[in-house]
Amino acid sequence: MAAGIDTLGLPLDAGQQEKLLGFLQLLNKWNSAYNLTAVRDPAEMVSRQLLDSLSILPFLQEAPVLDVGAGGGLPGVPLAIARPAQDFTLLDSNSKKTRFLTQCRLELQLSNLNVVHARAEDFPIREPFMQITSRAFTALANLVTWCGHLLAAEGRFLAMKGQFPDTEIADLPTGWKVLESHRLAVPGCEAERHLLIIGRE
Repeated sequence: MAAGIDTLGLPLDAGQQEKLLGFLQLLNKWNSAYNLTAVRDPAEMVSRQLLDSLSILPFLQEAPVLDVGAGGGLPGVPLAIARPAQDFTLLDSNSKKTRFLTQCRLELQLSNLNVVHARAEDFPIREPFMQITSRAFTALANLVTWCGHLLAAEGRFLAMKGQFPDTEIADLPTGWKVLESHRLAVPGCEAERHLLIIGRE
């Protein structure tokens, strides 16, 4: 893992790297009962989950982040570990998954992590977020439709995808557009990975 973090050029100290490994241990421990991830091999988990999540770190602003469809905590938990001074809210409608995320918050002592059990459409917010992340959550059209009210007027969706989603982009509803697209280089992962940054027109 340390080599992959160096390759990504991320300034994570030994304590943060220890917490990242602790998160993987929790994911493994809870996975059999809660079906949090299909990836079971520890080495593959480092690349396809930890390093993949951390690869979008350079594109995050310092403002609070909402991670929708947070599931097993990807990318939200690794990002919260990497940015302890930044607030991250993890939203999921599945109570088993939010129970797991709450356990991560407690065991890894992540005071900057907030866990919310709700559907995106029903999530009451005090103020909209400037950035909303999603990974393997839903099609882009659904993302902006279900979560658009949670995003500030000048805010950005950071949607993590595998292969470049031409069809999903074409299906974006009126008023939304892809502002940037980035091919992500994830150490140890040969599959295509892309980050799409979406905002209002």
